Amino acid sequence: MTPAVPSVLIELAGLMARNAEPGAPEGERANALRLSAGLLGMAAEQWDGAAHDLVRENRAIAALLGDTAAEDDLRLSTLGAENARLRAQLIAAHIAAEQTGDVARQDAIWAELIASTERRKISTAPV
Repeated sequence: MTPAVPSVLIELAGLMARNAEPGAPEGERANALRLSAGLLGMAAEQWDGAAHDLVRENRAIAALLGDTAAEDDLRLSTLGAENARLRAQLIAAHIAAEQTGDVARQDAIWAELIASTERRKISTAPV
């Protein structure tokens, strides 16, 4: 999830604290509560599947690159760092495929990028 779930939760904590004050305008309070409820729902959905999705994505990208994905530490921060490492290599591989005209490789990379986007969609996504 972008932004990361911890950042969203910190922002929501501040929003809730501001709107807990007795003088908070009712309209702002109601809007803040609706926004908070929606964001918390999305954060919960993303949080629940984040490790699973990162492991699947890291494996898929590593397979495209002929690399191996590090999976000895399943903390989200570690999996995210591994994902960033693999994606940097994927960008370089895509550039090389474009430069050499390797259409099959380009298609394989695009297929994984599309699959990655689909994996990251939340249930309330309009598309």
